[in-house]
Amino acid sequence: MELISRSVSVAGLTDYIKSSLEDDPVLQHVWVTGEVTTANDHRVGLFLTLADPAEEATVQGVVWGRMRSQLKHHPRVGEQVAVLGSVSLYAKRGEYRLQIVQILPLGDGAQALRLQQVRSRLAAEGLFDPLLKQPLPAHPRTIAIVTAPTAAAWGDIQRTIQARDPSIHILFAPATVQGEQAPASIAAALDRVEADDRAEVIILARGGGATEDLACFNDERVIRAIADCRRPVVTGIGHERDQTLADLVADVTVHTPTAAAERVVPSALQRLQDHHQRRDRLLRALQTRLAHESDHLQTLRDRLHRLPQQAPSLQQARLQTQIFREKLAALDPRAVLQRGYAIAQRPNGAIVRRSDTLTPGDTLTLKLAQGTVQVTITALDPEP
Repeated sequence: MELISRSVSVAGLTDYIKSSLEDDPVLQHVWVTGEVTTANDHRVGLFLTLADPAEEATVQGVVWGRMRSQLKHHPRVGEQVAVLGSVSLYAKRGEYRLQIVQILPLGDGAQALRLQQVRSRLAAEGLFDPLLKQPLPAHPRTIAIVTAPTAAAWGDIQRTIQARDPSIHILFAPATVQGEQAPASIAAALDRVEADDRAEVIILARGGGATEDLACFNDERVIRAIADCRRPVVTGIGHERDQTLADLVADVTVHTPTAAAERVVPSALQRLQDHHQRRDRLLRALQTRLAHESDHLQTLRDRLHRLPQQAPSLQQARLQTQIFREKLAALDPRAVLQRGYAIAQRPNGAIVRRSDTLTPGDTLTLKLAQGTVQVTITALDPEP
């Protein structure tokens, strides 16, 4: 009871720490160096996160609206800066932060340089090549989701898919999506999906957060695991301002988990519209073909109607053809032979046309209508 009587309230403890920090003259005019990992410019002020990657330490800072115009430098994520400010306590959350009055640039931060090196090396290997991107299936029936089981992203994706197509089969591959264990966990989850071999597409998702919270999606193990997937991968990581290396290697990237689900699963309304469009295209094609065939049929009808008018010409053509046929038959040597005549030929094949070119003893071949005979001339009659 005595210990309890000497206890202080949360507000009392907070007031004590606040007064200790804000009464310390060193902490009211202090220069701090660090790497900018987040920089969010809001109406009320510029909110920063400064990190010390070597020690894995971070501190929040704010430049209130009226002070932004006096800054010598406006920071960007990834650069090293020195900030001048005072330490204060945000009582509502029990967090200390720097109230910044000036910022000076010191160059790119170590973390940003490391990330750029990894990005350049993987790009040189072709992992970000747009030609390697796989198209999404038009109407997938089985989708794999890789995210944390307790994350809001998991619930958002389930609700979105359920609303758009309740018949979709979801395979959940849980993974840690923040912290030191996250890269290995994400890579292992992707490997499990590949080994299962049922999913047609994979969604890798996580809600927004500070840049340091998304560091696992810049890890080389995760990047290579995505690149090795035989099915398309859609990333829905963070918000619009965040882009990770996982986004660059993924086949499709959107800004939120909900947007990822919407991209993968077409809505029932969209599918109905697609069906109507396909039906309309089919009807137009059938109508075009019907019109073409109708025109062809009409052409044939017109030709049929013109046949009586062409009859005299056809009859005359038939008569002329018969005359030509008879003339050709009369000129046919075989027709002459049929009438009892023969063709006399010397042994060399020359046709004999005059008797005065022959002498007794000559051998001739007589070609008849049916077969040939060999003859020898014994006598020649004088010409009449």
